[in-house]
Amino acid sequence: MSEKLRAAVVTREYPPEIYGGAGVHVEYLVRALRKYVDVRVHAFGKARSAPEVAGSYEPWNALAGSEPELAALRTLSVDLLAAHGVRGSDLVHTHTWYANFAGHLAKLAYGVPHVMTSHSLEPLRPWKVEQLGGGYAISSFCERTAIGAADAVIAVSNAMKADILRAYPEVAANRVHVIHNGIEPDEYRPGGGTAALARHGVDPAWPYVVFVGRITRQKGIVHLLRAARHVDRDVRFVLCAGEPDTPEIGAEFRALCAEIQAERGGIVVVEGMLKRADVAELLSHARVFVCPSVYEPFGIVNLEAMACGVPVVASAVGGIPEIVVEGETGHLVRFEGDGSAHNEPRDPEAFARALAAAITSLTRDPERARRFGAAGRERVLQHFSWSAIAERTAKLYASLVAR
Repeated sequence: MSEKLRAAVVTREYPPEIYGGAGVHVEYLVRALRKYVDVRVHAFGKARSAPEVAGSYEPWNALAGSEPELAALRTLSVDLLAAHGVRGSDLVHTHTWYANFAGHLAKLAYGVPHVMTSHSLEPLRPWKVEQLGGGYAISSFCERTAIGAADAVIAVSNAMKADILRAYPEVAANRVHVIHNGIEPDEYRPGGGTAALARHGVDPAWPYVVFVGRITRQKGIVHLLRAARHVDRDVRFVLCAGEPDTPEIGAEFRALCAEIQAERGGIVVVEGMLKRADVAELLSHARVFVCPSVYEPFGIVNLEAMACGVPVVASAVGGIPEIVVEGETGHLVRFEGDGSAHNEPRDPEAFARALAAAITSLTRDPERARRFGAAGRERVLQHFSWSAIAERTAKLYASLVAR
């Protein structure tokens, strides 16, 4: 029997340090890939005990400081360490701009193929300059350099592939391969207890809308809060809100929460990173899940909600229309950006009212919500399994190493 291909996966996020969809993607992809390749993980952060982790790398202490560009420079210091750590691999696969430069350096140093998965694109997230300052130019440089030289680019949706080819016209279309994100339906499923609801102050006797995501311009949480003004007051809004990108957007979010709470009540904020089981429980008892993102290359959280049997109301942006089927698993709300760096809706009030109307159509019709939720879980089971995604990824690896 031939020896398995040795693949090094470089990622900023890996258990127990996961805070977003890209980290979830890497965790499950690695788990499923083991059937096909000898996969070793090289992750940012503290040492990990998992047997598949070959290296964990912390940034150089000399780059400590609060200046925003230092965050990007610390990332580059980790990339240098990771590039050294993957020596001896047959192929390097990186995820997000944080890790992409490590893969590019490994390709140069060792002559091995570099595969990069694009979970988002820096040119389409100009609001990141608010968080990174001059570091945004560094993150953009890392992504542009890596994507221009990578042997293969994996796009997590057809919409993402189109974005890549528009943002980086030097990238040949045949180097971009669409392989969707997946979901583990045994971890995200309907039903379950209510202990997490009680712990977080959510009363299941009231119909509620749930949001899960970071407090960031991209995720559009402020637009959902504005929509709450136009939704029946017996409907609660449960906002599972992660760490804000900046103190300023955190303050904006808290101020708007207080304003909406004073106007209509029914706002429950669950702050910080939640255990996966808690998220699944909060999702599975919701009447509606809402994803009001202004930019979303894929939107794995929509799959998590659908796997829990919850109908989805989401902005019709990026890869979301490849997940949510209008009138079957939920509703898609048209989004028209204003062209600004923050990509605000051209008409914020109209967008808020459209979100509210889609939400209300399901909160007032429990049977339709149930039917959409059941169809959503069935769609997840049929189209978004990790085993199929891992098999396609392994075949791509093999085609590159065989050249």
